[in-house]
Amino acid sequence: MPNIGIIKAPIPSISTPAKLMNADNISPEDMIMHRRAESSFAESKSDSTIGHKRSPTKIYFNGRFLTAVPAGVHRVAQEMIVAVDKLLTEEPALAAAFDLTLVTPPKVRHRPALARVQSKIGGRLKGVLWEQFDLPRLTADGLCVGFCNAGPLIRRNAMTMLHDTQVYSMPASYSFAFRLWYKIALPLIGHRHKHILTGAAAAKSDLVRYGVAPAGKISIIPHGCDHILRITPDETAVARLGLDRRPYVLSLANTQFHKNIGILLKAFANPALKQATLALFGGASAADFEAAGHNVPDNVVFLGRISDPELVGLMKGATAYACPSLTEGFGLPPLEAMLHGCPAIVACESLLEVCEDAALTADPHDASTWAAQISRLMTNESLRDDMRARGKVQAGKYTWQRAARQLLRTIAEVENRAVPQALLP
Repeated sequence: MPNIGIIKAPIPSISTPAKLMNADNISPEDMIMHRRAESSFAESKSDSTIGHKRSPTKIYFNGRFLTAVPAGVHRVAQEMIVAVDKLLTEEPALAAAFDLTLVTPPKVRHRPALARVQSKIGGRLKGVLWEQFDLPRLTADGLCVGFCNAGPLIRRNAMTMLHDTQVYSMPASYSFAFRLWYKIALPLIGHRHKHILTGAAAAKSDLVRYGVAPAGKISIIPHGCDHILRITPDETAVARLGLDRRPYVLSLANTQFHKNIGILLKAFANPALKQATLALFGGASAADFEAAGHNVPDNVVFLGRISDPELVGLMKGATAYACPSLTEGFGLPPLEAMLHGCPAIVACESLLEVCEDAALTADPHDASTWAAQISRLMTNESLRDDMRARGKVQAGKYTWQRAARQLLRTIAEVENRAVPQALLP
């Protein structure tokens, strides 16, 4: 996985950052090295001139996500901002180097408790209209940073995290209106905004493949998963939900095409798993899957929407967490499960990237391979123990503090600032 803090490439002979940003043949490492050299020179020049100290970098976080029903990208946004706030609290030098403000509409579902990141409330519009018209005005004097696949299209001084390109690769998962909007918005963001963030090398490759953004302006910032450790597990959940009678496998009740849960339904129709249960949590029901053309075996249970403590309790008792997705931008749930000692079985490129050899793999199009891997975990105690141990170590690498440090380092580099010593590897 690329680490933007380790630079080995030579400095390219390009005269200006603007040219560098537009040069498709320049690697991200070259770009960052060039900017570091320029920013270090500029900083030393400024420091040598009495009374000409540069003011802190003014950064605005796009807080529209706080108005929405929580989803995976909203989790990333909140955890990133909270981690940055904690980092600034612990490192006074960083608080002096970055002027950070969370900008939100007047009405939000909740507000995270922040000590160093300021708050700014404004605008009269709602939803996408607030983001497109109010947010640019409220952030006009700084860099606007967003984490949820969206941002103000008219802004250039912006940095946006684009998690995936599923509207291109998996159009069957989305409505026509949704696909139309994002096929317009994503390339505009990718080419107009100053810099693009994403969570995995696989996601970056997709952004380039579909022409959303050039490789030279995309930085990879892997997400954290350690937020799951703050949740106290509900130790009664397994028995209360009727899952204490035989081995069970957890997965998501979601009928979107790219989530590929149908392959698990076929796997659990295999006689090899007749003594196991597939426990699906989330909004979709058996009727929803049947309406989508799937057969639902008798050993599949639908838990509905469950609380975070219940989910953690179920992860701790599960034989495996199965994630047969055809594509994901990053994929937090398998890592969350692994951190709690639940072996994961994964399929798509980004999950193979982040889980490495700490998860089992299965063919996303072959139900028999899923049945075989689940059977192995059910019957082989030493394999279960090995995967639990590996999973905890691998998932433990992904922390929000690490992500926050990479974010601030990337902001400094993109803004042509010297990277504060506290952020250097």
